[in-house]
Amino acid sequence: MSQTKNDLIGACGIYCGLCTRYQSRAKSRCIGCKVTEMHSWCSIWNCCVKKYGFGTCADCSEYPCERYERRLAKYPEDLKTAQENLDEIKKLGFDNWLKGQRERRLLVENLLDNYNDGRSMSFYCKVCTVLPVEVINNAIEEARGKIMSNKISDSDMKSRAKILKAIIQKLFLNLGIDLKG
Repeated sequence: MSQTKNDLIGACGIYCGLCTRYQSRAKSRCIGCKVTEMHSWCSIWNCCVKKYGFGTCADCSEYPCERYERRLAKYPEDLKTAQENLDEIKKLGFDNWLKGQRERRLLVENLLDNYNDGRSMSFYCKVCTVLPVEVINNAIEEARGKIMSNKISDSDMKSRAKILKAIIQKLFLNLGIDLKG
């Protein structure tokens, strides 16, 4: 089943391209709620997509509604960023917002391809969701420099991941961003 650029944004505002369930290569990989009705259990999807035919809740004049607020209260760690995304869509327009998300998705895919020790997917998805793109690119450049100076091979993913993760964790600390929240 082919996807379009608009398929990677959930009705609730979650951007699938930065989600570990989407980035997974397992058979249980989530393909996003826009491609099939596999997420018809979701009250937000049922209201937004099925009932009103909207792309996201940002298209609705009632957003944020009581249904969205209830869902946010139930899943604050997932929907806090989703709500921020919907607010940004309203502010910037969908296409401008999507351009930035595509850039973040490509970054997470780069991190997973080049710095994943097999246990870093959630970390890198969070990094690409939270940190500014320029900061992530700077961290990658710093890591490349350390990897080269330490003569670490491309196949030593554990050492490559350790270097990049240490740089990023320091950035989170300096920026006062909680990695767990």
